[in-house]
Amino acid sequence: MTQQEILGHQLEAAKRWQTGDSQNVKSSGVQNITFTNPKASEFYVDGKSLPLVDFDVGPSWAGLLPISNSPNETRKLFFWFFPPGPKGSLDDLIFWTNGGPGCSSLAGLLQENGPFTWSWGQAKPTVNQWSWTNLSSVLWVEQPIGTGFSQGIGHAQNEDDVSAQLVGFMQQFLEVFSELKGKKLYLSGESYAGMYVPYIANYIYEDPTRLDLSLQGIWINDPVISWSVVQQEIPALDFVKKHASIFSFEQTFMDHLEEEAATCNYTGYMDKYVTYPPKGLLPLPGDSTDSAKGCGVWYDIWFNALTINPTFNMYRIWDTYPLPWDVLGFLNHQSPVYFNLTDVKKAIHAPVDTDWVVCGGFIFETIDGSLPPAFTVLPSVIEKSKRAVIVHGLADFNLIADGTRITIQNMTWNGLQGFQTPIANDSFIVDGVGAYGSMHSERGLTYYEVALAGHLVPQFAPGPSFQIMQYLMGFRDAP
Repeated sequence: MTQQEILGHQLEAAKRWQTGDSQNVKSSGVQNITFTNPKASEFYVDGKSLPLVDFDVGPSWAGLLPISNSPNETRKLFFWFFPPGPKGSLDDLIFWTNGGPGCSSLAGLLQENGPFTWSWGQAKPTVNQWSWTNLSSVLWVEQPIGTGFSQGIGHAQNEDDVSAQLVGFMQQFLEVFSELKGKKLYLSGESYAGMYVPYIANYIYEDPTRLDLSLQGIWINDPVISWSVVQQEIPALDFVKKHASIFSFEQTFMDHLEEEAATCNYTGYMDKYVTYPPKGLLPLPGDSTDSAKGCGVWYDIWFNALTINPTFNMYRIWDTYPLPWDVLGFLNHQSPVYFNLTDVKKAIHAPVDTDWVVCGGFIFETIDGSLPPAFTVLPSVIEKSKRAVIVHGLADFNLIADGTRITIQNMTWNGLQGFQTPIANDSFIVDGVGAYGSMHSERGLTYYEVALAGHLVPQFAPGPSFQIMQYLMGFRDAP
C-alpha cells in the first residue's frame, strides 16, 4: 500500500468516525465524540493499524501543533489524544505530562495510564484495564519544547515560560478540537511535573480567560516540590534502615552513613521536626538550600547500592538481575525502539526524521529559574482547586516519601501550616483487595502513599492509581 493510499484510508476512517458511524463506535469501544473542524481529520490515528499492536486501541488523534497562532511560529508540541471509553465521562479531560525535565509523556501513555501498555519485560503490547481513558478523555503532551517529538527551540528560563508554552499549545489544540472547549480539566503528572503542574495550574488560575477549560484540580505523584536536600538527603538513611535487607550494606558502611548523617544534622530529623500539627517552620539542616560539603548521604547510598547490585533501580528499589527489556529504553538505558520505528512515526503523525528519546533534550536555557512550588504557587493552587492530590510510591529512592511529608508539614495553605492530625498507617484500601499504604486529607489537599509502588506510580500500582484519579474527579469517595 502506498503512502497516499495509507493517508486516504486514515482520512476515510476519520470521516466515518466523525459522522458517528455506530458500527465504528461499537468496534472501537469508545464514546461517540465528533470533531467538526476538517483539520482534526489530519491528526486521526487508526487504532486498528498501530504497528506491532495486534488489537484495536480505538480512534485517537496525534501530531504536532504550534504554541501560538503566529504564522511564523516554529515551536510545536507533540500530543496524543484519546476519547473516553464506553463508561468514561464526556464532560472531563485529563492532561498528563511526564517530568525529567525532558522526559516524554508518551512513556506515560505506553507504560502507565494509556489504553494499551507495553511495560518493562512485556514481549508485546496488551490492553490496559486501568487506562485513565476509562474515566474520561486523556491528552498526553510532550512538553516543554525540547522533549520527545516536540519541535523548535524553547530555551525556557523558568516555569512561567513552560506554562506559557503549554497554555499556548492548548489554545491551538482547542481551536482544532473545539468540541472539547468548556470541559472540566484535571492536570496530572509525575516527578519533575511536580514543578510543571502547579505552575501551569497557577498560570491558568491567574487568568481563567487564557484557556476555555474549567480547571478542577491537580494530581502530582513522586513530585519535585522542594529542595533535593529535603526530598533526598534528609530521609535517605532512614529509608535504607527501613529496607536494610534490600540494600545489604555491611556494618562498616552503615557506621559511615550514621556518622555522616549526624554531622550533617539529618539524624532524627523526622522525629524532632515533623509533628502534627507543626510547631513552626521546619529548618533546613545546613546554611543554604543545598546540602553542605561532605553531606551527600543520598549519593553515597546510591553509588554503593550499585556496587552491590549493578541493576539497582532508584525508581523501584527491589529490582535485580535479570534486568527486564524495555521497549522505550528507560530502564536499561538502551536505544528506544517503539517510537523510533518509521511506521509508528507515520501512524501517529510524528516527524520521521526525529531521533526520539524517552528522556533528554535541551529544555531550559541554563537551569530552571523557578523556586520549588511548595514555597510559591502550590498553596494557592490547592486553595483554588476543588481537589488537589499528591501521591508517593514507597519503593521510590529517587524522591523519598518522607521528604514529601517534610515538605507538606512546612507548607501553609488555607490558613494553616501542614496537616493538623497524623497520617494514619494502612489507611488506603482499594475495594477490599488489601491495604496499599496511607492517605490523609485536610483543607483541599489529599496525600497518598502507595506501598507497592515506586517512582512511576500508575505503572507499578495501576489499580490504586485509577481509584485515586476517580477520587480527584469526584467519581468516588477517598479509597
